[in-house]
Amino acid sequence: MPPKYVKTIHEEILYEYAKLISRSAFNGAIKYGFVTDRYKALKSGAITMSDSIREWQKEQELPRRCVFCGSEESLTTDHLIPRHRGGSDDADNLVLSCKACNSARGEKGVFQWLGLEKKDCLHRLVAGKYLKGLYALHESKGTLATSLSDLQSLCRNCRNPATCKEWDMAGEISCFCLESIF
Repeated sequence: MPPKYVKTIHEEILYEYAKLISRSAFNGAIKYGFVTDRYKALKSGAITMSDSIREWQKEQELPRRCVFCGSEESLTTDHLIPRHRGGSDDADNLVLSCKACNSARGEKGVFQWLGLEKKDCLHRLVAGKYLKGLYALHESKGTLATSLSDLQSLCRNCRNPATCKEWDMAGEISCFCLESIF
């Protein structure tokens, strides 16, 4: 669950991205004091999410493995945000996934599929691409400013309310809210 200072969808995306910065800086560890500092820097505009070119260059250095389980067998191209749910067909939304993971995930959002326990284990480049895609989708739908007081506007049309109930996050702004619009 994000801290109380995270009050909107926009802020939740920045918070999740700040955790990625921490994982990068501290060899996979999430140092929450550092996360708070990076979150504030992102929110103020002192730093920004990395650009697509830099991410693509770093991604080319990764071994050809499933981004979810590490398998090298039966690799397919997977859309982080499914095309029929608003995801683009460009490199920023595509990852390598084995057929088993691709099939198991189906139409679920990455956070919904991985759950709270595993979502912070997703490779930071992949998670960064996903967060940027979710940001763009929320921006296009005008939902970045959605706060706790008007969260029901997202919940009403959400395709995965059972996930919030399963993780006891109903009525809270969480990573699952980021996936609520597709």
